[in-house]
Amino acid sequence: MVCAPPLSGSVPPYYREVYEAIRSKIEERVQVEVFKRLLSRTDLPSAVQGQIAEHVDYTDGFLSKLSLYKALALIALAQQGKQPSPKLLENCIQEFPKPQLGEFKVLQTLRMQPTQESPLTVPQTLGKLLARETVQVELIPEKKGLFLKHVEYQITSQHFKISVYRRYTDFDVFHELLLQRFAYRMVPALPPKRMLKGVLTSMSERDFIEGRRRALGRFINLVARHPFFSEDELVKTFLTFNGSDVQVKMRDACKKMGDEFMTNTMATLAKDYLPADIQAQFSSSRELIRNIHNSFHKLRDRAEKMAERSKENATDLLMFGRELSTLGSDSSPIPSLASSQSTWGILRQSLKGLSVEFALLADKGAQQGRREEDDVVEKLNLFLDLLQSYRDLCERHEKGVLHEHQRALQKYGMMKRQMMSATVQPKEQVSVEQLESRIVQQENAIQTMELRNYFSLFCLHQETQLIFTYLPITSHILGAFVNSQVQGHQEMGAVWNDLQQKLGCLFGVDEMQSPPLTPK
Repeated sequence: MVCAPPLSGSVPPYYREVYEAIRSKIEERVQVEVFKRLLSRTDLPSAVQGQIAEHVDYTDGFLSKLSLYKALALIALAQQGKQPSPKLLENCIQEFPKPQLGEFKVLQTLRMQPTQESPLTVPQTLGKLLARETVQVELIPEKKGLFLKHVEYQITSQHFKISVYRRYTDFDVFHELLLQRFAYRMVPALPPKRMLKGVLTSMSERDFIEGRRRALGRFINLVARHPFFSEDELVKTFLTFNGSDVQVKMRDACKKMGDEFMTNTMATLAKDYLPADIQAQFSSSRELIRNIHNSFHKLRDRAEKMAERSKENATDLLMFGRELSTLGSDSSPIPSLASSQSTWGILRQSLKGLSVEFALLADKGAQQGRREEDDVVEKLNLFLDLLQSYRDLCERHEKGVLHEHQRALQKYGMMKRQMMSATVQPKEQVSVEQLESRIVQQENAIQTMELRNYFSLFCLHQETQLIFTYLPITSHILGAFVNSQVQGHQEMGAVWNDLQQKLGCLFGVDEMQSPPLTPK
């Protein structure tokens, strides 16, 4: 794109009419997309259209009035068989020629055509989704007597800049209402309220409560970052209402609004925006996401094992150091037959001081395990929660709207057969009229179900896009994994180096570099 020189000829009224017909209603400029539509109406060869577009200057996706006038002049000159060039405009002292753009009424429709993306498209990036909201969930135990009766959570919203207190039952009601309000969207599952039977043997109650806190944090962050949930009154009430009757407040809000089908302006128009092969797209996307889910599940399991090994290694290092200290603290006298040649007495005293380094190594190992748990495993769990909510949504679509639609059609067919039978065999007029009324009601119900089915597919298409928008989180997870390993190895490596130097001072270099005790 190059800047054309100023216009030296006079601008005909037609140019101003075209500008007024296609300019943006908000800005005193013309959108590039609208200009491209205008250019395509000229019937000029595509190569010539490309040359004209190169000579038109624009900023931020808009042409100024002067830029449009230059473009119209170049179009007119090209239609006369001349090579479109800004040089032709420099020497023009007469009125610029009028381009052939077809009927003027049609030009006005160019602006009316939607220049934005289809409503089916969800214009989001991972960065935008993560920046929408960050919610902290912290535990506040409440003790009654000697035993822990229940726990409260402090919920802090970065977006609303407020902290509120919630119990698990509040989360439970909120989740139930979310499913009612957004049945056609991904609603993450809640963690269980209590430990399952058999879990007690492998997990303490404290560990269970901490795991539930993390899971509730993932749940509320996925909900608060969802582009169709984040500004909803139900979500806002949960994150900001400070009264004690938050459950009543949420139920009232949900009753006033109804489900998304009743409030979304696209509900009755969804069919018009769905691609013809929507079912095929849905099936292939579902299979791909199922495979991604399985792979991430295995990655999470491996990451959990690595974090656990880091913590186990920290414990082993600590115990190793303590055993050395115990060994060094032994004050038993050395037998006289060995005392003349043995250096054990001096060596034993030196071992006692090594527990400090091993305690430091254990601390670094424990930090490594926590980093792997917080930065890697937790991110994997967040994405897994989202993937599972997508699978749950697919099942709701098939077992819910689709199944109800099929049942309604079967019932309608049965009623039609009854009606045909009633017309052949004489029956009371009242019963026939009642049957006709029921058929009309069933037809209306089927029509509503069809609309809901299309809207459900519409939402499924959007939710599928969100899954793929979240997929770059893989790079975040890998980055966190690599950084945790680099940091952990550097920190532990520094302690090992210090320990090596200390051993050299205590026992001498020769002992540190002794040959192997067993053959390789």
